[in-house]
Amino acid sequence: MSDLGSSAVAELPLFPLSTVLLPGGRMGLRIFERRYLDLIRDTMRNQQSFGVVWLAEGGAEVLKPGERQATLAQIGTEAHIADWDQLPDGLLGVVVEGGRRFQLASARQDDTGLYIGEVSWLTEQEDIALPSRSTELHELLQQLGSHPHVQRLGMQLNVETAGALANSLAQLLPLPAADAYQILGIDAPLARLDALHDILDALSS
Repeated sequence: MSDLGSSAVAELPLFPLSTVLLPGGRMGLRIFERRYLDLIRDTMRNQQSFGVVWLAEGGAEVLKPGERQATLAQIGTEAHIADWDQLPDGLLGVVVEGGRRFQLASARQDDTGLYIGEVSWLTEQEDIALPSRSTELHELLQQLGSHPHVQRLGMQLNVETAGALANSLAQLLPLPAADAYQILGIDAPLARLDALHDILDALSS
């Protein structure tokens, strides 16, 4: 798992979700709360990014009056807006792509309820070429790439490295969020791929 060997602390607006965003992965979001509409507007206007953090312990994405604050996971992912559109139901839809990982030092809520995190960027290990034993996983990724939903996301699936393969599969497969978060927290690219293989073996059995 990641340690605190990270770079300088920065301030980042946060978007807590019940799912996990991985580096290089993409996901679609439906935006309807005012605080997140403002966040998306400001992000696009200023060409900035925000952080996606997993809601640990089953917290609610939409915080209702009187409910306790969410429990945010310790590690999150920087999100860049890759595309946006108005959905058939009239809501704003955005596609975000995962960037750098970060360690969440602390978080507070502003007057609108938006979480603001103090984060430090995690140092990434250099990715390595795909090992020969990853052939089946690579073929699985290519199969997923033919799905219309995956094609709409526009993810880059022509991956040639272990970490990128693990991230892409963990993003697209219907894994439990805790398993995807486990993958997110592993620094070594080959260890990340091996962990994904173990998770898939456990699920298939």
